[in-house]
Amino acid sequence: MMSTPRYAVLLDGGFVRKVLRRHIGRYPTADDIEELCQRISGEFPAYELLRNYFYDAPPAAGVLTNPHDRSALDLGQTPEYRQGTSLLSRLEMKPNFALRRGETAIHGWKLGSQATKSLMQAHRPLAARDFVPDIEQKGVDLRIGLDIARFALRDMVTALVVVTGDSDLVPAFKFARREGVRIFLEHLGHPVNPILKVHADILLSTRIDNL
Repeated sequence: MMSTPRYAVLLDGGFVRKVLRRHIGRYPTADDIEELCQRISGEFPAYELLRNYFYDAPPAAGVLTNPHDRSALDLGQTPEYRQGTSLLSRLEMKPNFALRRGETAIHGWKLGSQATKSLMQAHRPLAARDFVPDIEQKGVDLRIGLDIARFALRDMVTALVVVTGDSDLVPAFKFARREGVRIFLEHLGHPVNPILKVHADILLSTRIDNL
């Protein structure tokens, strides 16, 4: 048995980046993520931190040819690639952080959400700008779920803070709770599927202003 209660913070990278970017108006940095974790730790003054785990897939690289005008897009030269690569490389050097990398799959092109709305409102010819790369993250939620089960089975923590909005993690939540681990769901004030809240013990909503 642990003499001091211990917790770990598990951050769904895609969810965290999306919420923080919308809130602060720019791509989040490793310092932003570290500050978020420090604010979360303020909720656990009597606990010992095991580690902060950040789950994300590396940014996509490669050259894609737009299906409309045949122009080339080098994903490795985009701001998203540079920012994403910098975030992961800097974050893994932070104290008490560990990265869990998923995989990135490129499926070609798809109509962007704005283009879909525009085409529904008014008939017009398709344009090259209507198409966006179809990129999928794979294996991130699987890695989060496996770590939740591992922590619970090995009695490594008393509590887990899971920063996510992914309802696919409900089975992992249920398993950990049956093993006696308390689940704290941190949703950063973002609306999430109620089923996630049902299978968490405590809901957190850490302030993310002034990051």
